[in-house]
Amino acid sequence: MKILCLCFYFKPDLSAGSFKNTALVDELARQVPEGSQIDVITTLPNRYSSFSVDAEEEEISGSVRIRRIGLPAHQSGMVDQSKSFATYATRVLRLTAKEDYDLIYASSSRLMMSILGGYVSWRKKRPFYLDIRDIFVDTIKDVLPGKITMFALPVFSRLEKWAVRRAARVNVVSDGFVPYFQKQFPGIELSGFTNGIDQIFLDAAPTGTTVPDKSELEVLYAGNMGEGQGLHHIIPPLAKRFEGRLRFRLVGGGGRLDQLKEEIRKAGCTNVILDEPVNRDELLKLYANADILFLHLNDYDAFKKVLPSKIFEYGALGKPLWAGVSGFSADFIRKNISNSAVFHPCDVDAADEALQTLEMKTERRSDFIERFSRARIIERMASEIIATGRDPVT
Repeated sequence: MKILCLCFYFKPDLSAGSFKNTALVDELARQVPEGSQIDVITTLPNRYSSFSVDAEEEEISGSVRIRRIGLPAHQSGMVDQSKSFATYATRVLRLTAKEDYDLIYASSSRLMMSILGGYVSWRKKRPFYLDIRDIFVDTIKDVLPGKITMFALPVFSRLEKWAVRRAARVNVVSDGFVPYFQKQFPGIELSGFTNGIDQIFLDAAPTGTTVPDKSELEVLYAGNMGEGQGLHHIIPPLAKRFEGRLRFRLVGGGGRLDQLKEEIRKAGCTNVILDEPVNRDELLKLYANADILFLHLNDYDAFKKVLPSKIFEYGALGKPLWAGVSGFSADFIRKNISNSAVFHPCDVDAADEALQTLEMKTERRSDFIERFSRARIIERMASEIIATGRDPVT
C-alpha cells in the first residue's frame, strides 16, 4: 500500500496540524502492511516568522518518506498565505505527477488544501480521505470585509462542495462542525476523531495536588495571536484591571501581534510579558511555572463550532483553565474539564466574574486524560484511513 499525506504543517513545525499529522503518520507506519510506503509532502517550518528550526528537505525513515517544500518569506496575512500555498500546491503537483498511490490523505484547516487533495485524488483516480480542522467557508463570513465576502463566498462554497463530495471519507475534529456539514451535504457520513493529548503532556500531567504560594499569580497563554484569537481585544483591558494581582505571559506569534503590542502600550499595562514561540520542551517549563492557563477566541459566530486543540494540552496539565469561548468549545470545557471557568469572548467583566470561580490549585484530571489520549484517538483514525484505501474508488 502507498499513501500520500498532504500536510501543510508537520514536524518540527509548531502548530496543532503539525502535532496531529506527525502522530498520525507514525501510527499509519505502525499499522500499514509490510512493504508499504507513506509519502508525506509538507513544508519547511513556517508556522511563525519568528520561530525557525532546521529540518531536512527530504527525510526517509523506514516506510515513511517526508519531503519538505521551502516557502517564500511571509507573515500571517491572507495574501502571504495564499502565495505560500500556491508555491506548495505547484510543487505537490510536480512531485506527484509520476507517482501512483492507493490513497490520498489531506489535512485541511484552509479550503485550498481540501481542493488540492481532491484534485490529486481525481487525477490519480484513487480514494480521498479528508480531515477537516476548520470550516473555511463559514469562517470567512466573519473575518473578511462584507464586500469581498459577497463575491468570494459563492466561489468558495462551490469549491468546498466539490472537495467534500470527492472524498470517500470526511473526518471533522469538532462535533460542532457536524450540523454545518449535515445541512450542506445531506446524508453525509462523518467521522469525529478529535485532537487529543500528546504523550509529552501526558508525561507532564500532575500526580498530586499543589497550591501556588505567590502574591502575584502568572496567567499563561501559548499559541497563535491572530484575528481568530482576538487577544488584542481582551488582554489589554483585562491585564490593566488585574495589575498587581496577575501577571500575563503570552507566548507565540501571529497576524495581530503588532496590534496587540500597540493596545498593551495604549492601556499602559506593566504586567504583560510577550515571548516568541518556543519548542515544546521549553513550553513545558513555562507551563510548570504558570498558575492559570488562558484561552480565548474572538467573538465570531463561526468560532462557536470549533474545538481548539489547545484545550487538550491545557486540560492535561491540571492547572485552572480560564477560557473566553462560546458555543461548542464552552460546552466541551464545562462538561469535560474540572476547575475551569468559561466567559463570553471579549467581555472583561464576565472574565473577572469567571476568574472568581476558579480554585487556585493544580491537580490531576484522570478521567479527561484517559478519554482524550492522542494515541487512542489516532489509532482508530489510522485504521479507518487504511480501510478507506482498500475500498474501491467511487
